[in-house]
Amino acid sequence: TEDGGTAASLAGRLWPRLSAAPADAPSLAVLDTALGLLADHDLAASTLAARVAASAHAHPYAVVSAGLGVLEGPLHGAASGLAHRMLTEVVDLGSAAPVVADHLRTGRRVPGLGHRLYTGEDPRAEVLFGLLAEVPGAAPALEAARDVVATTARHTPLHANVDLALAVLSVACRMPPDAGEAVFAVARTAGWIAHALEEYAERPLRMRPSGRYEGPRPPQPFPGPAGSAK
Repeated sequence: TEDGGTAASLAGRLWPRLSAAPADAPSLAVLDTALGLLADHDLAASTLAARVAASAHAHPYAVVSAGLGVLEGPLHGAASGLAHRMLTEVVDLGSAAPVVADHLRTGRRVPGLGHRLYTGEDPRAEVLFGLLAEVPGAAPALEAARDVVATTARHTPLHANVDLALAVLSVACRMPPDAGEAVFAVARTAGWIAHALEEYAERPLRMRPSGRYEGPRPPQPFPGPAGSAK
């Protein structure tokens, strides 16, 4: 809009593509804040992939495609979808205990918990949880998230990460399970482009690690072509 109001913001434009529920100011504030918090986060796996592509002077569209390919992984951007399904199950059952127990018993990660960079709670999640407390109808999803964290803590010292906060948003606002991944991708695309512009100015192909083979030694001498003299 010309007055730069809600409809003109990225969050306002994105909302109707994520949820059929009408947008309210607290919910839009969460989405807007999430888009800012998720724009960049050091050299995450998807950002590294984007920089490697940029180092080869790939087109910006290809750079973003490289990032999206990695983001799709269940240990990265798609983790919020797994957390969404888990929270939905916890809300339906009224307890996180059987859900967390099933994950731990089968050796699966509890989605939305733990981060390599943080020994405590992900600060991005902390900010979003504070805003989510103001969202109408978010209480059941927030309580389910707290129950998951508390229940898991009795078995392993893991804390909430940003994927759990995105899952609370998507559950509370009647979004599909993959909404959190979409929010993550839209936000992080801005960061990837910034990284690409920076990488384009560096020495090309500087991100070229060397590998070291570890395995059985090849036969000695090397076998010759079929029919050759010995």
